[in-house]
Amino acid sequence: MSNASANSRTPNRAMFWRIVRRQLTANRGRLFVVLLALAAGAAITAALLNLQIDAKRRLSTEFSAFGANAVLAPRNTTEASNSLNEALVNQLPALNDGVAVTKAELLYGIVDAGAFEERAASEATKSTKAVVVGFAVAVGKDYIADGVEKFSPSSVVAERDFSALNVRTCQVGQRLATQLRLEVGSRFSLRAGTHEDACTVSVIRNFGGPGDGEIFFELPATQALLGFPGRISAIEVRVPGTPQSIERYIAALQTKFPDVDVHGIRQFSEAQGEIYSKISGLLTATVVLVLVLTALCVMAAMTNVAMERRNDVGLMKAIGGATRRVLRLFLAEAALLGLAGGLIGATIGIALSVWLGEAVFGMPARPRLIVYPISVALTIIVAIASSYPLRRLASVRPASVFRGEA
Repeated sequence: MSNASANSRTPNRAMFWRIVRRQLTANRGRLFVVLLALAAGAAITAALLNLQIDAKRRLSTEFSAFGANAVLAPRNTTEASNSLNEALVNQLPALNDGVAVTKAELLYGIVDAGAFEERAASEATKSTKAVVVGFAVAVGKDYIADGVEKFSPSSVVAERDFSALNVRTCQVGQRLATQLRLEVGSRFSLRAGTHEDACTVSVIRNFGGPGDGEIFFELPATQALLGFPGRISAIEVRVPGTPQSIERYIAALQTKFPDVDVHGIRQFSEAQGEIYSKISGLLTATVVLVLVLTALCVMAAMTNVAMERRNDVGLMKAIGGATRRVLRLFLAEAALLGLAGGLIGATIGIALSVWLGEAVFGMPARPRLIVYPISVALTIIVAIASSYPLRRLASVRPASVFRGEA
């Protein structure tokens, strides 16, 4: 009995798919409209979903321009000499969610800054009190040569590359440069107590705030100038990721370093989370609306298809076709249309999201592979759900069809 049953299923299955192929080719015009609607819906869905997922990376990149979102500082700030050991920075996790964390070691101090005259390079003719900021910046585990913009957002007013020359360089704020009449290439002195150093201006920056009156100097030279070898004032950290992962990173640091004041700059992470929630909600609502409109379009076309196939269904039932099997034929047809429309539309949609990211945001969206199967699956679900009018065919009676009443 089992062999006979298996043998009977093979021709039945072959006949099933033969009828499905016939259905797909019999009403090419209407089914092409259905396929076009499904492909268009899948394209828009894939584009919006890809932009939604990529928005996390984009927001993280954009907010990085605002500088650090976490700070490590001495817990007891009442002592003038209070500082941190610079070895602490190497104990911070270099990655968060697989992305490199940017860490800036900072040492602050007050110095006498004096510009030199070209004719009398041996004496400072104009000097002023200024804040010197010794810094060293690491991205992950690798230190970079510059990186002031990593922790102090600014714009470059003027710069020059002195890497080929054996000179010690520094960067200055625009207000201080104007006060001391400094230009790129100007050399000036730095004095703190009995210690003295000098540097050549390589970059003049506009910070739009206190940074315009500061001098940014390399950390080892600043430590020697201020007499604080191996010490720093604070560590500023730019942690990539979602607000939740940033909070987890900061919480881990607070547990690891109980004697250090570790706190996040909440307005940055909260603003990032709030903006992403709004963008995500808007894109999700748009995706739902597109899917509903696609379903209505497909449902209208399927209603016409159902009316045209009443005679075919009546004939199938008259020769012994069960209602359940007849409905399976139409559901298989809808699923195949959804699959084809989803595959075509998702490919177009992901390419469209890359173009939209470049055209609207100035940065191409990164294609996310997870979007492809999700878009295809949603399109298949919409196609099957939209084939509801075909259920009306279950009520067709063969006798009424043959009498011409259908």
